[in-house]
Amino acid sequence: MSRRVMNLAHLLTQNARRHGDRAGFIWGDKSWTWREIDSAVSALAAGLAARGVVKGDRILVHSKNCDEMFWSMFAAFRLGAVWVPTNFRLMPDEVAYLASASGAKAFLCHGDFPDHAKAAANPALEFTWRIGEGSFGERAVSDVIAAQAGARIENAAVDYDDPCWFFFTSGTTGRSKAAVLTHGQMAFVVTNHLADLMPGTTETDASLVVAPLSHGAGVHQLVQAARGVPTILLPTEKFDIAEAFRLIEAHRVSNIFTVPTILKMMVEHPAVDKYDHSSLRFVIYAGAPMYREDQKAALNRLGKVLVQYFGLGEVTGNITVMPAILHDTEDGPQARIGTCGFERTGMQVSIQGDDGRELKAFETGEICVIGPAVFAGYYDNPEANAKAFRDGWFRTGDLGHMDEEGFVYITGRASDMYISGGSNIYPREVEEKILTHPAIGEVAVLGVPDPFWGEVGVAVCVAREGADTVSEAELAAFLAPKVPRYKMPKRFFFWEALPKSGYGKIPKRLVRDELEARGQLELISKAGG
Repeated sequence: MSRRVMNLAHLLTQNARRHGDRAGFIWGDKSWTWREIDSAVSALAAGLAARGVVKGDRILVHSKNCDEMFWSMFAAFRLGAVWVPTNFRLMPDEVAYLASASGAKAFLCHGDFPDHAKAAANPALEFTWRIGEGSFGERAVSDVIAAQAGARIENAAVDYDDPCWFFFTSGTTGRSKAAVLTHGQMAFVVTNHLADLMPGTTETDASLVVAPLSHGAGVHQLVQAARGVPTILLPTEKFDIAEAFRLIEAHRVSNIFTVPTILKMMVEHPAVDKYDHSSLRFVIYAGAPMYREDQKAALNRLGKVLVQYFGLGEVTGNITVMPAILHDTEDGPQARIGTCGFERTGMQVSIQGDDGRELKAFETGEICVIGPAVFAGYYDNPEANAKAFRDGWFRTGDLGHMDEEGFVYITGRASDMYISGGSNIYPREVEEKILTHPAIGEVAVLGVPDPFWGEVGVAVCVAREGADTVSEAELAAFLAPKVPRYKMPKRFFFWEALPKSGYGKIPKRLVRDELEARGQLELISKAGG
């Protein structure tokens, strides 16, 4: 039996009714009320419908953060179509792959990416419309909205399991996969985010976007829309920290969603002392655990406003939460150092062995999860679905343990762990120790092949700005009393910066590629056992 649920675009309908004259979207010197947003979304939906887009069709969107990209999400939902956003930093061939893998019928492409529009063309893709300025595409989205001004499109009837969003995973292994998110699932996610991450949020709040709307930030802004909160964009896609703090002060911004590397940059920037950020209530970070030293620095500069959550695109961020009240600058028992928090409301976490058996407290295994936030599976990929689920549990691929009170601790990705001389080594705990050195700002530890030990650890370090230089020998001496000998990295390299993904994470595969490109892997193998 199908279960009829609210179409997510109804959130916009509600805002137009209740908060019609309030600002819902602010970008540079432009501002749109909720009524204007609702009208623009209906006009875009009418244009897409006139061009043959119907319920279930996929709309690929490759765009920098902007007004029309935000409208496209609600326009897709309103029609019962599926929003398929991509990270705008992807290469043309990668977007071409996503176009064919999603079976997209329509492509909305930002004017800065003509090569992507050209590469994505395939027999199934019926038309391309351009977002913003440019000279490619059948029409400009702005022209479509102008031509359909005044059109009223009702929100399509949808069931709980009707897809609304293909959330492409960042593809840490092989090709990106489309996680299918549904209207019913996302209604739960919205409610859960409001309950667990930012309780008490109302239309009097304001939210600043500092990440691509195609992924976690898009989920976060959908949650804001559910409460009539205005979304504020940076004026350009460049992450200008001084401008971010200026906007926080000007709009009395109360919440931000970000990742640890971006938060670290913000906290270390001089603008943190120049502008008033006392309006911030929830600085939510996810995507990776935050190193303890960085956590302390952020708490000291911003106050007790940090909220951490752990989750994947497949569970739309809804696995654990570490609320602001549990973030502590002191290293006592209250601080619960290293945890990513406890289970989200309505979700259940299980630490499982390779055989699917639930492990005891403090035993390391794979973090698995069940609950209404878990996605409907990967689109058109039965093989990936078979690997991702076991006995109904979604397998995250992350390793960790749980304490007796149910707090979860991540030790790393299963793919990050390496085995040296028969011992399992989780890079994260070594990274945490290295970061206690005052001269080190960032580090990535990974295992590389070794003829004697099988694998050995390598630490790639970035110096903290303004810090004295430290030698490989000095860092090794500093670390020696802090980690057992078998966990000690064999080499320490010092780089100007670590490679980051489009979401501000530091993927180990990119670090490995760079080590190879620099010829540093050869140095390790030549160093002998």
